[in-house]
Amino acid sequence: MRQLIIQKNPDKKGLILIEGKDFHYLHQVLRVKAGDMINLRLPDGALQNSTVCKIDENAKKITLQVCALREPQGPQKRGEAESGVGEALEPPPVEYTLFQFIPKPQKMDLIVRQATECGVKNIVPVISEYTQKGSIDSMSGGRLERLERIVREARQQSGSPLDTKVFEPVTVEQAIELWNKMKEEAGGEENSAGFVLSERAIEDGPSTGSGTATVISGIGGTARVVAIFCGNEGGISPDELELLTKKALLQPVHFSVNILRCETAALYGIAAIQTAISGI
Repeated sequence: MRQLIIQKNPDKKGLILIEGKDFHYLHQVLRVKAGDMINLRLPDGALQNSTVCKIDENAKKITLQVCALREPQGPQKRGEAESGVGEALEPPPVEYTLFQFIPKPQKMDLIVRQATECGVKNIVPVISEYTQKGSIDSMSGGRLERLERIVREARQQSGSPLDTKVFEPVTVEQAIELWNKMKEEAGGEENSAGFVLSERAIEDGPSTGSGTATVISGIGGTARVVAIFCGNEGGISPDELELLTKKALLQPVHFSVNILRCETAALYGIAAIQTAISGI
């Protein structure tokens, strides 16, 4: 286990009481025992080592003892994640936002989980021309709460320091407005880069081989914020593609690989663009 995300800081004695769903997760799923080490992601974003010092099965509570008390200082550097030192973290050099055209619920669950594990900061569900009505209806009610739980589980398993956020569903036009606002807050076009994944080759866009990575890195080399628009089961309609490239100034990207399912395309696109821009 990489980390347990908690909503409160240790008390003055360095103790944290775990109960409810977190107790079930530690006790029933991970089967922790007294003396086991647990990494805690504190409310300020820092990672802190702790020890399981008591398990009360009757009361369904687990008491953790942090290994070293400290003042809150913010998130840690990834390279220090296992040390428990709790030093302040430098913000990620690039903030990624996935604008995902809403697919079927199970596929959306998988996309949210994988995007969180990959270090995507924002996930924006988009209602598109090819989005099925049932998929739109599934985003209402407690659906967002479920996706937030998936984000938390994915962060705990992957150790991601980012507080990934899932937005309320928006239309394509609203998605463009949101991306334009993100660009403005980041300092304009020179500090941002936007891409739309296309299943069709685009004459004016990067398409194949190493040239794709070169173009992506050239566009996003100085970006502080990066947007990735990905279609659902039906892809992105020609009208939507034209709207995204002209109104949002997105760069269309076509990867010359096998035909990918939308949940695979999202993961592939995130990984390829992150690698081209950040070299990770």
